[in-house]
Amino acid sequence: MPEQQRDPLTRVTDALGSPVLGAVIGIAGLVTPVIGWAAERVDLKALVVVQGALIVILAIGHLWTHRAYIRLRRTNNLKSIDDARYYDLVRTHLERELVSDYGEIADGHLRVYASEVPRLSALLIDTLTDAASDPPRILAADLTTNPHLLNQRREYLAANRRFLQGHGTINRLFIVYRDDLLKEEFARALLELIGRHRDIGVICGLAVRDRLRADEAVDYVVFAAAAVLVEEEQGDADYTRGRSSVYFKGVDRWRLRFEGVWGNGADSAPHALRTYEAVTRSMLDAGTWDEQRISATVDAL
Repeated sequence: MPEQQRDPLTRVTDALGSPVLGAVIGIAGLVTPVIGWAAERVDLKALVVVQGALIVILAIGHLWTHRAYIRLRRTNNLKSIDDARYYDLVRTHLERELVSDYGEIADGHLRVYASEVPRLSALLIDTLTDAASDPPRILAADLTTNPHLLNQRREYLAANRRFLQGHGTINRLFIVYRDDLLKEEFARALLELIGRHRDIGVICGLAVRDRLRADEAVDYVVFAAAAVLVEEEQGDADYTRGRSSVYFKGVDRWRLRFEGVWGNGADSAPHALRTYEAVTRSMLDAGTWDEQRISATVDAL
């Protein structure tokens, strides 16, 4: 069967990222000044223009490749992958949609940048259903410094909704600085964010960031027992920056870390959220914000 014809954008992307193009431009960059030196009548300005054009083409190719492809790391021990079926589905999708070269697919560790972070987050959620990963559960810890920013993650929220409609469960832990919890506008935005998550069926909890160890105050998402996404640099509103890593092995230690902070009973994160919410929501509704009372409530969590 003949190979399916590729669209023009794909051909342009492949051309700009082609090693052959890079080699040709590199050779041309070396040959051009030699020809200019060998010729008795050489236009110096023309030579500079040609060299400059070659540099620009190389720069454009590099930037295009950086934006169009996921950067990957390789590991060697595939036997240590926690959920082989889930990993294989994710890898197959990335090979087909994001990376044309099989050799660039990471064996257990994947690093993504900028706008690829929310795209990959949605893929990791959707793949849980396709792989029938067990347990059908997501554990998410959010370092919440800007609730408005998290409210803009529409693609991610849509993937959460699909997962919950497929009878999965999501526990989301909002990790917030104590001083932020005392601010009226922050509290209003936080409760609005929590309300949106609850509306789609997410179980929410609250933890005071100042009381956590450094290894507990981390932004990450555990996908069943199959993968964990660790956000190393939080993205901005348009995700023009941001950096995350995905690990397909060693997931259980992240689950244990989450459950240790989530807690149980009266010491649990959901109970802390209910306590904070009971005090703050009534004040917000009545327009009678009392920072001292809020402070006492937060200290008692």
